[in-house]
Amino acid sequence: MTTTVTVKTIYHCSLERAFKTPMLCDVSKVHTGYGIMPKVTHCTNDENWGKPGSSKNVFVARSWTQKGGEASVDKVIERVENQYWKIEVSDFKSWMLGFTKFTGTWKTTELKPNEILIEYTYVLHANVMLLYPLNWLFAKLFWRRYMKRVLENVRKMAYNEEPYLYQ
Repeated sequence: MTTTVTVKTIYHCSLERAFKTPMLCDVSKVHTGYGIMPKVTHCTNDENWGKPGSSKNVFVARSWTQKGGEASVDKVIERVENQYWKIEVSDFKSWMLGFTKFTGTWKTTELKPNEILIEYTYVLHANVMLLYPLNWLFAKLFWRRYMKRVLENVRKMAYNEEPYLYQ
């Protein structure tokens, strides 16, 4: 089963900033934790991050749902400059309600200079039929709220011209 969640907003910054900030800046400032989602602390094996085909190991802080440490692997599936990113989050190191992977898209559309439409979409993939109702509720209630928090974290970083850590 797959469940899709999309959130949208407008950023008032350059197209480049809106496009690059969520993927090329410090991910620990993007995914700061919320409810059952632990805060990302750092990444390893990220030397080529940002290029299609690249990956990185993501580490999280201890939380009431996770022991902390390595949590998953992020992969860049596709990057079309100043248009969209497609990524995959998979190889979960702890049980994730029967989810096998998340595929995300960060799409930027310039409406006019310094007015950028952000369309942030995640498809959550699950394979345990008994958990499908819980998976759907998680995606539509919790994950949507979490994605909105991520949008706001990225907005602050874009407006503050957070330095890029990757190319």
